[in-house]
Amino acid sequence: MYDFDKVIERKGTNAYKLDLREKYFGTEDLIPLWVADMDFAAPPEVQKAIQARSNHEVYGYTIRKEEFTEAIVNWCKYKHEWEINKDWIEYSPGVVPALVFSVLAFSNEGDGVIINTPVYPPFYSVIADNGRKVIKNSLINNGSRYEIDYELLEQQAALETTKIYILCSPHNPVGRVWTEEELLKIHSICKKHNVLVLADEIHSDLALFGHKHIPFASISEEAAMNCISFMAPSKTFNIAGFSTSYVVTANDKFLKGYRTTQNRLQLHMGHLYSGVALTSAYNVGKGWLKELTAYLESNVLFIEEFLKNKLPELSFFRPEATYLIWIDFSEWSLNQKHLKEFLAYKAKVGLNDGLSFGAEGRGFMRLNVASPRAVLKQALEQIYESRQLL
Repeated sequence: MYDFDKVIERKGTNAYKLDLREKYFGTEDLIPLWVADMDFAAPPEVQKAIQARSNHEVYGYTIRKEEFTEAIVNWCKYKHEWEINKDWIEYSPGVVPALVFSVLAFSNEGDGVIINTPVYPPFYSVIADNGRKVIKNSLINNGSRYEIDYELLEQQAALETTKIYILCSPHNPVGRVWTEEELLKIHSICKKHNVLVLADEIHSDLALFGHKHIPFASISEEAAMNCISFMAPSKTFNIAGFSTSYVVTANDKFLKGYRTTQNRLQLHMGHLYSGVALTSAYNVGKGWLKELTAYLESNVLFIEEFLKNKLPELSFFRPEATYLIWIDFSEWSLNQKHLKEFLAYKAKVGLNDGLSFGAEGRGFMRLNVASPRAVLKQALEQIYESRQLL
């Protein structure tokens, strides 16, 4: 049994989630439920592996050996029933940097890149900061979940300048796990119009409530040849402070193009703990992840019940994956600026501003449920109590 109820003091660790509260919210006096890392201790087995390596006195340049790719191959088969070849794998310093390398390698300035909005904010900068055009395919809220607008996707992919589709799978922030039918539709459209699929699957291990993540590249051999997958154990095992990301593609041309760009930018080395953290997490973290998943599910259900009983005007679709929930605050009738300020200064809770995910996020805020139950309960109570001030 692992203790996910333990409240761990993170002050003094240079934690992004805590130390940037003043910059992001204008105050440090709030409960931070925003940045997408967890407030839980990493698996004890991973801690031991890191500590064992730390006990050696030399921290020089390091390489990733066979056990690095073996751990990835074994994990993908175990967790996703996806059989990959070790020669399809390349290390990356992070999923977002890897997306940048891929955009640089497989498109030119002025080319279009499709994203499903609202979406993880760096998707916008990955495209726009590198001189490409953001093509927004807004997700459709059907009243019970979000869906992709395939008619619009067809039109966007057909544009001569559209070269890439970045698929967020599972989707952040709306929590969708795309079905095989949905993935096949995406593949059909992108293949037809020669659009490369970049599948950000960093949350793939965190499927909830019986849902099962399907790697995009696993749906067919043809899809595998028109795709680069981006994965990492960072979200899964709360080791985002290490560079443990990697890319997978069966297409030699794409793998070579990716490597060429990453190497050209001199970002292929990684660091001492990259391989240690990844291999230990994948090799011995299965039991920990099962218990974590159950705890995250219970946290989501707890929040559902709390809102139902005390704040029924707030709503969200139960996430099919991730530890993030996308809460609709529109019934409060506050503009986005006042909503963010009200939560920060009155409720003293720090959530992600929905507008940072795109215009479709107006009236929404993203809440991270990966904290001890007592922390979530305190945050929700503060929102409830402050509600009386509206």
